[in-house]
Amino acid sequence: MKLKKKIRKAVFPVAGLGTRFLPATKASPKEMLPIVDKPLIQYAAEEAVAAGIEQLIFVTSTSKRAIEDHFDKNQELENELEQRGKLDLLAVTKHIVPPGVSCIYIRQPEALGLGDAVLCAKPVVGDEPFAVILADDLIDGAESPCLSQMMKIYHEQHCSIIAVEKIQQTETDKYGIIEPEDLYDGVLKIKSIVEKPAPDKAPSTLAVVGRYLLTPAIFSNLEKIEKGAGGEIQLTDAIALLLAEEQVLSCQFEGIRYDCGSKLGYLKATIDYALQHPNLRTAFKEHLLHVCQQYKSC
Repeated sequence: MKLKKKIRKAVFPVAGLGTRFLPATKASPKEMLPIVDKPLIQYAAEEAVAAGIEQLIFVTSTSKRAIEDHFDKNQELENELEQRGKLDLLAVTKHIVPPGVSCIYIRQPEALGLGDAVLCAKPVVGDEPFAVILADDLIDGAESPCLSQMMKIYHEQHCSIIAVEKIQQTETDKYGIIEPEDLYDGVLKIKSIVEKPAPDKAPSTLAVVGRYLLTPAIFSNLEKIEKGAGGEIQLTDAIALLLAEEQVLSCQFEGIRYDCGSKLGYLKATIDYALQHPNLRTAFKEHLLHVCQQYKSC
């Protein structure tokens, strides 16, 4: 039976340690790293809100209070900006969480992986379909945000949807990889899914990236599976079980994904977003051209 409930909730697993960005992430969450003038987690939250999400569920750890503070009201700052007449900055600060959208925070007791983080959200999600967004994957949608593209498919098919992207064959051991079957334009039925296969064992070069729309049946499967790769509870393994119970589709989204969990991906995103920024792009482009000329002459 197809679920026809509206997707109102999004889960943000943000309990990771961010070791690849040490020492920057020693005291500050990796999700708070800025891309120009907004932290990664805010881009993720804005994508969710644009897709119609009403409840933002953050699965955090003891070191992630900065995320809670970012989405909370800061009356002292707002008063100061108002007194100084900086009304544009006041508007930006006050509307980080728009009206009608709520934030909930859940602690993940142990770092047991993405699957465990999603399972931690079960008491809040309940018996509803929901989204999962990984802030590390910053996606600049071509015409609409990635999650909105996935929502369109969900409204037609009413089943779990996973975002995928074509990668190099040599990179398959870094991702969950699907075995696809054509359904219609941009949408593939998932026949099987495997976590981080060796390049010569991978069923395709379509990699799962950080956007999921999942039915609540995923929770019972997360409770069944044992620890997998890396001693963690893998969401990919639970999706593999879900395939035996119901249809799961993939969405080859339109847009550019930046792997901001890596230093190179983070730098690429910073440059590209700076070049799009209305107040920075002209001067920043001139600076980049100057730098390129300097390196060219070396």
